[in-house]
Amino acid sequence: MKTRRQARALALKALFEIDSVGHQPAPVLDYLILDENLPAEGAEFAHALVEGVTAHRTTLDEIIRQHAPEWPVEQLAIIDRNILRIALYELQYAPDVPIKVAINEAVELAKTFGGDTAPRFVNGVLGAFLLRHTAGELRHS
Repeated sequence: MKTRRQARALALKALFEIDSVGHQPAPVLDYLILDENLPAEGAEFAHALVEGVTAHRTTLDEIIRQHAPEWPVEQLAIIDRNILRIALYELQYAPDVPIKVAINEAVELAKTFGGDTAPRFVNGVLGAFLLRHTAGELRHS
């Protein structure tokens, strides 16, 4: 598995635990990185994702609300919610990640960790987001 893909999966696992039981981000992620022997580059990327999603959670959740209004964020499956948060964080705040990569990786995470309809749902929400935002509007802090 590529390092960044592995880092995204670890970030998702950490965010799931943080979201479901309220553990602190750093210790959860450090344990997962150590347990799965993630290389330093991947660990740095995973930390950036978890810290970024945590710092921008309110904004990311509002974006989800705007682009999936029939699905209250609080009622989304924890996995789906956090896959969307990661992807939207990358689209908004990670200029080194190409837009197509952020979307493709989110769909792959949904295929691996989500339910049967998760990949289509994630792709739909992200597609709706991109329809409303040009590339120039993305990636501001």
